[in-house]
Amino acid sequence: MNGERWVPDDLPSIGDLAEMAKLLQDEQRNGTLYVRWSKGPAVDLSADSRSRDELTGVSLPGLSANPLRVEPWWGDRPIELWLARRLYDYRHLGEQRGPSVRPWVLAGRELGRGPDNEPLVVCERPIAWVADGVLREAEQLVAEQGSADWGPLDRRQHS
Repeated sequence: MNGERWVPDDLPSIGDLAEMAKLLQDEQRNGTLYVRWSKGPAVDLSADSRSRDELTGVSLPGLSANPLRVEPWWGDRPIELWLARRLYDYRHLGEQRGPSVRPWVLAGRELGRGPDNEPLVVCERPIAWVADGVLREAEQLVAEQGSADWGPLDRRQHS
């Protein structure tokens, strides 16, 4: 890529959590995968696009994203449940930032940490959009866990 940012015109979509789990297993050999909630790689990979700290407005040195890598302590638990949590945590961003904001998966490299300790990454390769059906499946899988004390990381919610 030699400094150029290539963004495919038609990024494929991930259709369900099983497909996303397979992608994670296949791609982990080639780098770290992240999920990012935004208007997509065409916007995010423009020359001057960066994430900003919403509290202070400070421009961050990379794009805010969340790693999909499964931690060793997860053991033999289903990868689909791990991914459901990763998607569920930030699902409010689609509602909060508008209808054109969606999750997409990218292969990237961490440059630092943001104000919420989230990875700030450079996108090395856009992989796929996450379809709405995957988000519904993730929400259902999380609900099936029956934990009343656990929910999304939405700052707007007050207890």
